[in-house]
Amino acid sequence: MTILSRTLLAATVLLTPLTALAPAAAATGCTSSVPYVSGEGGYDTYRIPATVTTGRGTVLAFAEGRRGGAGDTGHIDVVLRRSGDGGCTWGPLRVVSAGNGNTRGNPAPVLDPHTGAVVLVTSYNSGAVTEAQIMRGEVTAEDSRRVFVQRSWDDGRHFTAPRDITAEVKPPNWRWYATGPGHAVALTRGRHTGRLVVPANHSVAPPAGSSDTGQEARYYGAHAIYSDDGGRSWRMGFVDDSYDGVDNANESTAAQLSDGRLYFSARDQNGTSVGNRLDTYSSDGGESLDRPYEVQPTLNDVPVVEGSVLQLDGMDAPLLFSGPSVPTARRAMAIWRSTDAGATFTKALTLSQQPAGYCDLVQVRRSAVGILYETGASGPYETIEFRSVPTADLP
Repeated sequence: MTILSRTLLAATVLLTPLTALAPAAAATGCTSSVPYVSGEGGYDTYRIPATVTTGRGTVLAFAEGRRGGAGDTGHIDVVLRRSGDGGCTWGPLRVVSAGNGNTRGNPAPVLDPHTGAVVLVTSYNSGAVTEAQIMRGEVTAEDSRRVFVQRSWDDGRHFTAPRDITAEVKPPNWRWYATGPGHAVALTRGRHTGRLVVPANHSVAPPAGSSDTGQEARYYGAHAIYSDDGGRSWRMGFVDDSYDGVDNANESTAAQLSDGRLYFSARDQNGTSVGNRLDTYSSDGGESLDRPYEVQPTLNDVPVVEGSVLQLDGMDAPLLFSGPSVPTARRAMAIWRSTDAGATFTKALTLSQQPAGYCDLVQVRRSAVGILYETGASGPYETIEFRSVPTADLP
């Protein structure tokens, strides 16, 4: 798709301009905006959205800016746009973590409730290597996946330089490693209040002498990392290490339930079990799992793709899940709700029948949630749209 046609596409989707609104206009709110249009701003493609709301109510929309193409490797920056009016309009694009020819991505932002700082955890690898090469163990540790953290104390306007925390959170025998993608979680209740939990995934090598050469995907597993001091130091939490090829937990996301437990939802990366979504719980702040990941059958409409979960504010508020809703294709972004802490989900709203990919949910105010998601007219990676949804529309 040409840059001109992508721009025209954004114009048809966008209900409000991206320039600053007058205060009276901003107060009326909006339904939809498009912070990222592939082909604009010096990037071929924008992918992998992640979003949080700061303590001042500013919505931060992170993404990967992919310079050389739509692929997952190469020169990729982590970029950001800020909105002070609930996602109606957006400030200028800023580079938060520059790839400089290498790959930086999988943004996992979270608001530290103790300090008000925005903490951002991201992943890195050499732009000259691929995920497949990393999973086969064909790259050096320097070129392989590494993990970095940054912080912002000024409402997301500026971030510290990326700091390498790989030694704290990646065992030497792990190969692939990915943070999130999507927002991380700050615990607000229970004995671990204030803990920052980042859901992530990894891969290990097939056992020595194994005949599984070329089947490295069955050795994916989910895990979590956490910080009890606002992101200054990090520890490993639970590790899903079944590696049996039945349930291949990958690209996990998390929410803290009203009862204090953590709910984890993961993509099943082509496991042999029936279903594309897996889930589990943690009662100790992500340090261990209450049970292994297993198929969530009420989300069987979701294809093999990243999804997002969000616990709405309030003791009786529902848990939300978002993702595409055609089991064999990335299209028809939808939101599901659960009133039983994730045991079952019911589809509440389909946003569009258009192609759609990755997404992230955020509560923008008590009466509305936002969803930042990949979409387009011809394919799912033409734009990243922000949609505001009243909670009343999620019955």
